[in-house]
Amino acid sequence: MAPERKFFVGGNWKMNGNKKEIDGIIAFLTAGPLDPNTELVCGVPSCYLEYCHQKLPGTIGVAAQNCYKVPKGAFTGEISPAMIKDVGVEWVILGHSERRNVFGESDALIAEKVGHALSEGLKVIPCIGEKLEERESGKTEEVVFSQLKAIVQKIPLDKWENVVIAYEPVWAIGTGKTASPQQAQEVHGKLRQWLSENVNAEVAQKVRIIYGGSVTAENCRELAKEADIDGSLVGGASLKPDFIHIVNASQ
Repeated sequence: MAPERKFFVGGNWKMNGNKKEIDGIIAFLTAGPLDPNTELVCGVPSCYLEYCHQKLPGTIGVAAQNCYKVPKGAFTGEISPAMIKDVGVEWVILGHSERRNVFGESDALIAEKVGHALSEGLKVIPCIGEKLEERESGKTEEVVFSQLKAIVQKIPLDKWENVVIAYEPVWAIGTGKTASPQQAQEVHGKLRQWLSENVNAEVAQKVRIIYGGSVTAENCRELAKEADIDGSLVGGASLKPDFIHIVNASQ
């Protein structure tokens, strides 16, 4: 990780937690100790956004796990960036592999969502990543560059400071398989190079690219040592007290 990029950890709770369990998570996050040099954001189910915003320490950000591409309207079951902001929340995760692969969201839709969320003043964690068959057939770069290209076209140059890119190889999410630090670094390095060539060198140098995919208290430090890995997006492990070690991985 480069010194000009603040280490970033996202805890994606997915569809987990009730008030009692969330109180337990808030308790261990409040107790810490958390590295003050790490930016920490928790992605929580939408019905608990306001609850978590009110209960978590002010130093910990809260993210919605999804939103739609317009401010309001006849879109049953969706929430908008305007609503997320209205309850005091600043972040949203978009394009997670589960949104892409379970719910069929396309690159184009995810890009529109990213553009709208940024225009409404939210900070965005857009996710990209390849499936196992894509990696095995040598298509990793083709897939992640194509996903990134769609998103980048919707990001105005003055909004890049509100973007944290998450690279999550789909084959490593929740499977216990983790990309080795070297495999992850290789992709992160290529993503940064692509940004340098297709956006500009300053954006490429400043934007944080975090890794997701079976990040644990055991492997987080090795990942954090790599030059282009600026943190992690953590799923199930963010629900357990060991998550503190992942937050503190760059110490």
